[in-house]
Amino acid sequence: MSKVKIFACSGSKHIAEKIAYVYGTELGNMKTEKFKDGEICPVFEESVRGCDVFLVQSTCPPADNILELVLAIDAAKRASAGYVTVVVPYFGYARQDRKDRPRVGIGAKVVANMIQSAGADRIMTLDLHAGQIQGFFDIPVDHLYGSRVFVPYLRSLNLENITFASPDVGGAKRARSYAGFFQANVVICDKYRKRANEVASMQVIGDVEGANVVIVDDMCDTGGTLCKAAKLLKEKGAKTVRAAITHPVLSGDAYENIENSVLEELIVTDSIQLKKESTKIKVLSVDDMFGKAIRKLIDNESISSLFI
Repeated sequence: MSKVKIFACSGSKHIAEKIAYVYGTELGNMKTEKFKDGEICPVFEESVRGCDVFLVQSTCPPADNILELVLAIDAAKRASAGYVTVVVPYFGYARQDRKDRPRVGIGAKVVANMIQSAGADRIMTLDLHAGQIQGFFDIPVDHLYGSRVFVPYLRSLNLENITFASPDVGGAKRARSYAGFFQANVVICDKYRKRANEVASMQVIGDVEGANVVIVDDMCDTGGTLCKAAKLLKEKGAKTVRAAITHPVLSGDAYENIENSVLEELIVTDSIQLKKESTKIKVLSVDDMFGKAIRKLIDNESISSLFI
């Protein structure tokens, strides 16, 4: 069997170290050099010839994270790596998965093309914004789900009359999947946007009177929609409102919005490292899930047992 080596690009070292530990190894030696003008150059400081190489990097902003990943893929292939798998806990640009108005690009497809063109043989990721993005790749995609860490945590809270809410119509399927584990009801916060990151209006479809509501979604950016939904749910009679959001993008005034909201807590994963601490944010690690997924991949075993 070829040797397994796990490397971290600079944007995801916080989780890569834990993934390597779960797998049973240490991170490989790789550094990213920078020229004076900011140009980046990933360098492997050990041989990867014939190895199964795993590159861990979330492609969240800035765009340097994407460029660093594709350059690292190219460096690994040119160093004669046997097989290159990119582990992307958060797949950025996934919101741009279609032409929703004239004269815009499909960013998710562009990023997929870059990763493939650089030479990746496989991609492992978590809670894509839209499941059909898997079809943008012509290489195998291992799509893991945050429910594996969220469901056990929510069960530990022993919430009575739990109800799951989707912050928009598009997330109804995700909310229904969570509700299935608890035999719970689902409500939808139907929203209308005038432009990105700005909600013009919102209404709740369903009954939340006296319920402990959990809003589930794949990502939280500014937190505006999430906090508005939480406030509306409380006004409709919800006993408590908390949120389980896989990817804490948390840009702009997100931290302030969350701290000042009616949310009991915001439960997130460490797919993206938090920029600051918050008393309302609870972080659950997905290191165990990715570490075990890598083990099963190497042993040619099914990863479906990691789904919940």
